[in-house]
Amino acid sequence: MKVSFPVILSSQIALKNRLDAVAHNVANSNTPGFRAEGVRFESVLSQAAEKSVAYSSKGDNYISRQSGAIVKTGNMLDVAVQGDAWMALRGPGGTIYTRDGRMRILPTGDLQSLTGYPVLDVSGSPLTLNAGDGPVTISRDGMMSQAGKQVGALGLFKIPEEAKLTRADSSGVVPDREAVPVIEFTGNGVVQGFVEQSNVNAILELSRLIEVTRAFESLNSMAEQLEKSSTDAIKALGSG
Repeated sequence: MKVSFPVILSSQIALKNRLDAVAHNVANSNTPGFRAEGVRFESVLSQAAEKSVAYSSKGDNYISRQSGAIVKTGNMLDVAVQGDAWMALRGPGGTIYTRDGRMRILPTGDLQSLTGYPVLDVSGSPLTLNAGDGPVTISRDGMMSQAGKQVGALGLFKIPEEAKLTRADSSGVVPDREAVPVIEFTGNGVVQGFVEQSNVNAILELSRLIEVTRAFESLNSMAEQLEKSSTDAIKALGSG
């Protein structure tokens, strides 16, 4: 009995962490460029119990890098990033990397994401176009042209595979290791007039949501039964 309650509690904490991740994925299943969040669990052996007892860790959250589907929008300021590359934005606390390629030009010519953050070039500087020079043409390597003249280039960056990603804004991430500019555009690049959808599998995530909810309810029921057994045992011993 002494061991059962801690085991159940550790499982509930792990399930809550997973439930939060799944719910967040479902809520952002239609958010362009969004990367699904997953949770890795491991078993922790108790060093205090007389017998070997395995506890559930609360889980290690991670962000999936799997690409989402690409859909055509026809908007000349939309780009879909292909390959292992990310666009860069200047966020409130530093550089944010994103796969959401929806942009807009302000009357000043400043290029921004739809979330209001400046879009950066390969040097990490904000991009400024000429708002009066007409449509923008964007090539695969991110080079931007207006009226037949090159006016800038979207910065494309590669985040190290071993880097841990932290969520920033709706579709952005911040790595714990420095991203490097992309210099090879055979497998990497952008496609103008398209956007990348979320990589969330909505049907799968909804199934997981139901599964985790049921598991949590089952653990609650088990905890209630154990509590009742403990109470009954105390009463029995007290009356004896």
